[in-house]
Amino acid sequence: MRPDDLPAVVDIAAHAHPAYPEGEAVFTERLTLCPTGCLVLDGGSGPEGYVLSHPWCAAAPPALDCALGALPARPDCWYLHDIALLPDARGRGAPSAALAILAQRAGQAGLSRMALIATGSARVYWLRAGFTPIDLPEAATILASYDPKAQLMIRAVHPA
Repeated sequence: MRPDDLPAVVDIAAHAHPAYPEGEAVFTERLTLCPTGCLVLDGGSGPEGYVLSHPWCAAAPPALDCALGALPARPDCWYLHDIALLPDARGRGAPSAALAILAQRAGQAGLSRMALIATGSARVYWLRAGFTPIDLPEAATILASYDPKAQLMIRAVHPA
């Protein structure tokens, strides 16, 4: 992802996640803090999807539409903040390819697991992708900022 991709990325987010709006500042900050964790799927005529991710601490996932300020000095996971695809980009394996890239980036950062917040019906997809729900009471308020059924999930970088 490059700074000039941000207008398209914000548009994709608005289309793919209307119930979970985030301002452009969130995307700009994630790209600034962790450019290696921000990816775009370019369909030839511009972005058709994106990934926002970065090192983080699983017990304190970021709230929706909230600035991070800085990355933690001692992260314990690679956090997948968001992945979104336009309808025409679906069905081509982009999420699996992105997860492989993120697992590699996590390993390079010395992290052995990935984490995310599953919202809505996405929980089923993330279960199939090898993520497992974890219950951390200290994350309950953050999860509620997404939706009442949001779940924190983790996956080993190289699951057995």
